[in-house]
Amino acid sequence: MNFFFILCAVIGLLRFVGVLNAAVWLGSVIFFTFVAGPAFFSHEMLSFLPRGYAGAAAQVVIRRYFTLQEICGTIAVTHLIAEWLYSGRPIHRVMLGLLVGIIALGLIGGHWLQPRLRQLHSTMYAKGSTFQQKEQAERTFRILHAVAQIPNCLVMAGLLVYLWQVTNPPSPTRFFSVNRFKG
Repeated sequence: MNFFFILCAVIGLLRFVGVLNAAVWLGSVIFFTFVAGPAFFSHEMLSFLPRGYAGAAAQVVIRRYFTLQEICGTIAVTHLIAEWLYSGRPIHRVMLGLLVGIIALGLIGGHWLQPRLRQLHSTMYAKGSTFQQKEQAERTFRILHAVAQIPNCLVMAGLLVYLWQVTNPPSPTRFFSVNRFKG
């Protein structure tokens, strides 16, 4: 009988970790998209920090933002596997596909798109760049920055679905009903 109580406790802990991770992950995307990112280029920030320096500071935060996205993605996949092992719930292909898609978009943004934007930003504000180089870099930067918002919105929508999934009660387990042990 103790085995079942321990198993219930482990499953409860897994659910808590899954919900906490999904909430932090979604919260970080929303916070960065609507609060932190725009703050770097707000009137207040640009009143004491030149645009080039504000952009460089934003690049530092963006790098950490994508690191957080990778950590949350790793925790989510680990949680999915652990929940499958402990509760016997099958891994739903749709949720696995959703997680893989969200993680892939994060990796593309963090390891391909952001380094390119960082390079273009450096060219835009480098003292050795010609006017044409700066103009071309600025044009490309604007296009890539606008394109980067599409995957960001897709990630946000996917994380809303993922959060909804981890907060809903699980399907019955393979071995026993968790509800049977409620006092």
